[in-house]
Amino acid sequence: MEKISACAQGCERSYPVAGRLDPRFAPVWEAFAKNFVLGEEIGASVAIAIGGEPVVDLWGGYRDAACTQRWLEDTICNGMSVGKGVAAACIHVLVDRGLVDLDAPVARYWPEFAANGKAGLLVRWVLDHRAGLPHLTDDLWPGAIYEWQAMTTALADQAPIWEPGTRPAYHIRTFGFLVGEIVRRVAGKTLGTFFREEIARPLGIDFHIGLTEAEIARCAEFVARPDAPAPDPDTPFACAGRQWPPPLDYNSDQFRRAEIPFSNGHGNARSVARFYSILANRGTLDGVQVLGPETVERAAAEQYAAKDVAMCRTNRQALGFVLNSPAFPIGPSGNAFGQSGVGGAMGMCDPDRGLAFGYVQSKMHPISNIGPRVMRLIDATYRCL
Repeated sequence: MEKISACAQGCERSYPVAGRLDPRFAPVWEAFAKNFVLGEEIGASVAIAIGGEPVVDLWGGYRDAACTQRWLEDTICNGMSVGKGVAAACIHVLVDRGLVDLDAPVARYWPEFAANGKAGLLVRWVLDHRAGLPHLTDDLWPGAIYEWQAMTTALADQAPIWEPGTRPAYHIRTFGFLVGEIVRRVAGKTLGTFFREEIARPLGIDFHIGLTEAEIARCAEFVARPDAPAPDPDTPFACAGRQWPPPLDYNSDQFRRAEIPFSNGHGNARSVARFYSILANRGTLDGVQVLGPETVERAAAEQYAAKDVAMCRTNRQALGFVLNSPAFPIGPSGNAFGQSGVGGAMGMCDPDRGLAFGYVQSKMHPISNIGPRVMRLIDATYRCL
C-alpha cells in the first residue's frame, strides 16, 4: 500500500489526513476527504480488508471538538452499537466450542432468568432481538446502567413485555446485558474480558469493551449531536434510556471504563475491519481459526425480515447482525451483514467478496440510521472492486 499524507480543506479549517492505500481504492480516499471538505467530520478513520489483507487504512481530522489535537494512527473512539456485533461474536465462539446451544433456553446457563415466564426463552431470540425484553419495566435509578448486577438481576426478574420469539424489537440497551451475562455464566469472564483474551489479543484487534487508563489516553472526544429531539417518553427508545445518569457524558472515565457492550465498544476503523475479516473469511484470520465455517454461516443466516417495533424500520435480521436491506444498505450483496452505531459508525463484511469494512468517527450525525458519510465510503468501496 502507498502512504497518504494530505490535507482536506473544509469551509473553516484544513483537516490533516494520513494512512495507507492500495491505489485501486483511490475513490475511497476521495470520499473520505470529501466528508471533511463538506464539514461533516471532526475526526474519523476508515479501513478495508480483502481476504484479510488491508487495502485501505486512513485516519484524519482531530481528536477533540476544538480541533487542537490531531487524530493519530492509534486513536480510538466510541463506536456505539458497533459493539453489539462484537458481543454477538463472543456468543458464537461459545456455540462453536459446544458450550452454548442457540436453541437452548437462556435459563440453562442463567437459572434465575427463568422467572416470570422466561423459562422457554431461547438464546437465539436474544441474538435476533425477539426476546421480548427491549427495555426494563422497572426503571431502577439514574446511573444504574453502570451496575452490571443491578441490570442483569432486573432482567432476570422481569416478565417479557410480549411473548418471546414473536415480535422483533431492537434491544437497544438490554442486548449487551443479556448477551454479556450468558457469556459470564458460561465462560466465567465478563464479556469485555472474554473478547479481549479470546479474540482481540490473539489477533491484534484494537477494540475494547471497558477501557484501561492507557486506552483512555488514546480516545478521541465523542461529540454527541446537540439537536437530537427528545423522544416520546413512552416509546421503547425512551424507556431504554432511563437507567442512564443525567447528564450522560460519553467522555467520562466512568462511561469509558464500564463494560456496556451495547454502546461503548471503543476502537478504530482498522480494528473493526480486522474483526469483520474473521467473519468475511469463514471464521479464520491469519491462520487462526476463531469460528468454524458452519458457525459463521449460522450466525449470518436470516431469522426474519420484518418491521422492528422499536426502531420502526424493516430489517433482515441475523443472529447478532443485520443483513443488507433497504433499511441497512451496505452494498450489492444480499449476504453482506454487520452492525452500525447510532451517530455514524459501521462494521460490516461481504463474505461473497472476502470484504471487511470499518468506519469510526467522533461526531454523531443527526439521524438514527446509516448516514451519508459512511454511505459515500461504502459506495466508493464497491466501485473499486
